Amino acid sequence: MKNFMLLIREDLALTSSRSEEEMQAEIDEYTRWVESLSAEDLYVAGDPLAPEGRLMTGEEVQSDGPFIESKEAVTGYILIKARDLDHAVELSRGCPVFRYGGQLEVRPVFSY
Repeated sequence: MKNFMLLIREDLALTSSRSEEEMQAEIDEYTRWVESLSAEDLYVAGDPLAPEGRLMTGEEVQSDGPFIESKEAVTGYILIKARDLDHAVELSRGCPVFRYGGQLEVRPVFSY
């Protein structure tokens, strides 16, 4: 098994406009999905990311937000185990982000 990073990308305007109940419903969906991955020993780690941040290039701060000229940002990550990229993509299809208008980037973790 190899590790794959799932980068959760969402529209910040949409995420900030959700009600408390809508946010809790989404959290509950993520919890169930992660529990299903854990039951198969495929979940490694994951967390939401705070909206504030800095984009840097060397010593220079390029942006005070998590994005440059974009309404979308990486709002979280999930690290999973999968046989290969196709398997990781298949496992990712169950991610709740798609029901909320977001995207998921699936990337293999490079190992030396």
